[in-house]
Amino acid sequence: MGVPLEQTRRVELGFSPCPNDTFMFHGLVSGEVAVPGLSFAAVMEDIEALNRRALGSPGSAVGRRLAITKLSVHVLGLLTERYSVLDSGAALGRGCGPLVVGRGGAARVRSLEELATRRVAIPGRLTTAHLLLRMFSPARDTVVPMRFDQIMPAVAAGECDAGVIIHESRFTYAGFGLELVADLGALWEESTGLPLPLGIIAADRALAPPRVAAVEAGLRRSIEHAWSHPEAPAEFIRAHAQEMDPEVCRQHIGLYVNQHSATLGAEGRAAIEEMLRRGQETGLLPAGAPSPWR
Repeated sequence: MGVPLEQTRRVELGFSPCPNDTFMFHGLVSGEVAVPGLSFAAVMEDIEALNRRALGSPGSAVGRRLAITKLSVHVLGLLTERYSVLDSGAALGRGCGPLVVGRGGAARVRSLEELATRRVAIPGRLTTAHLLLRMFSPARDTVVPMRFDQIMPAVAAGECDAGVIIHESRFTYAGFGLELVADLGALWEESTGLPLPLGIIAADRALAPPRVAAVEAGLRRSIEHAWSHPEAPAEFIRAHAQEMDPEVCRQHIGLYVNQHSATLGAEGRAAIEEMLRRGQETGLLPAGAPSPWR
């Protein structure tokens, strides 16, 4: 039986420190958006760290699993027996995909085909960025996982030949002297006609349905509150953003927080299902996994 919601209970929310997530979750963790019977605490980590938490066992070095957490759609495909997708909080849209970048000059990488023999920095093996790279590039054993904020310096220094960048890095890579090789999101949109699903908010299937519904509705109201009162989360965003430039933060939020963040809708659900299906075709995701929906 599920746990009743009559008494106030603390819920930990796993999300990244990136501006889109802090924008969306601020209302809940600050208490400006109230959910009767629940209080919230933030557990902020890089998306790959959250992915590894979700995959890990209790007591593992990566930390205990969180009942409500952001996940890459890639790792969702490995965990649909354990987690289901919330209708709100997704990073899903158009023109927001990972970019493959490299240095100019003699070291220039001119196409995705060249990556088969190049060292390619990725923001983690469990990220949707890596899954997309596998879909559209021959890069296999040459990938070098690292934190997303270390990729541009590594490529600029020649430690890697190319890198797959995510988050606000798409707005700042030129400042590192890097050039665009390919837009993986554009390739996805061209081949599917669907928006690109990057990350979702997932709930442990062991949670009682009323609690999941309450968190989902609360997150939707938190997003709507941030849209209506953009000054409210501003300090929270600045305190955690990797890129402190206010214009970059504004662009980041405008790109990654959209109508699909408030509610996935039929198109958003179709995009997630297609990503999981294609992930199975690459061999990175298991065939026959349960539906991601509760």
